[in-house]
Amino acid sequence: MASRTMRRRPYHGHEDGNRHEKLEASGLDDLHEPLLGNYDHENRPSEENSHDHWDNGTRKQHLHWTFLFSQLLAQWVQWLANVVMGSGSIIGRILPLQSSTQNGVARKIHLSALSPLQEERLRTLQKRLEVPFDGSQAEHQDALKQLWRLAYPDREHPPIKSELWKDMGWQGCDPSTDFRGGGYISLENLIFFAQKYPESFQRLLHKQDGTRSEWEYPFAVAGVNISFMLSQMLVLQSGKPSTLAGIRFLELLKDDEMAFDHLYCIVFRAMDAQWLAKRASYMEFNDVLKSTRVQLEHELSLEYVSSFRDLPAYKLLKS
Repeated sequence: MASRTMRRRPYHGHEDGNRHEKLEASGLDDLHEPLLGNYDHENRPSEENSHDHWDNGTRKQHLHWTFLFSQLLAQWVQWLANVVMGSGSIIGRILPLQSSTQNGVARKIHLSALSPLQEERLRTLQKRLEVPFDGSQAEHQDALKQLWRLAYPDREHPPIKSELWKDMGWQGCDPSTDFRGGGYISLENLIFFAQKYPESFQRLLHKQDGTRSEWEYPFAVAGVNISFMLSQMLVLQSGKPSTLAGIRFLELLKDDEMAFDHLYCIVFRAMDAQWLAKRASYMEFNDVLKSTRVQLEHELSLEYVSSFRDLPAYKLLKS
């Protein structure tokens, strides 16, 4: 059965045009995902009885406060990094570039030269990010059909324009109108997710975990937003990454050439976990995605993380 979602077009933010040449922490104020946007008040389902479903409220409340603590900790790290690495800061001119936490779990971040392998993999990823989705190309149409077959192996794939695409969480009968800022890589990410982690993919697609909202986020469009958020957070489209998260990501890329795709799957799963912990509904999707970004930035700063498998949220893919 298809999951219940609202099907509205995402809001597409605009870049502020500023480039940062120095190492900096990636803050929340420059988040420009094409997030889910306006909604129709008349189509909003009633939620007056939603709290009756939360019999395990104590556990959910515990998860909620855990996420809040993680967010506060990550924001403290970002503030400290800005102080230490600011171009006009005396401390920044004396101390080596580093990030640290109260528990000493983060290590020094050095702007060392990339290895030839990292350079090659970064260029390959950047080229993927430059490809827009083009519904008129046979290759892109075939990729959409492949995604459908992976999502619904027992159903025949519909035409490129069909109301049936809404079952997957596209907001209209033509999925090509929902890519925009996400580009072709967001479709590749969804296909990768379905192939590498089919169980998690199906659980998210059909909203099988937890007590769901009566006003759920649309699965496919959420995936497009996650791809866009990751590329912005890691600053992958402006030469070499200059954020703490982006530099740490290069270490993951050295370990695995598909690190971005694996990270996408981890973030999707983590976003859904936060969605449930926050008891979120459609209009809170933007906030959930931002808090998921904070969580990821914190996890990337952990000392022991040298592979995507080391990220704490990776365990969610296996649960």
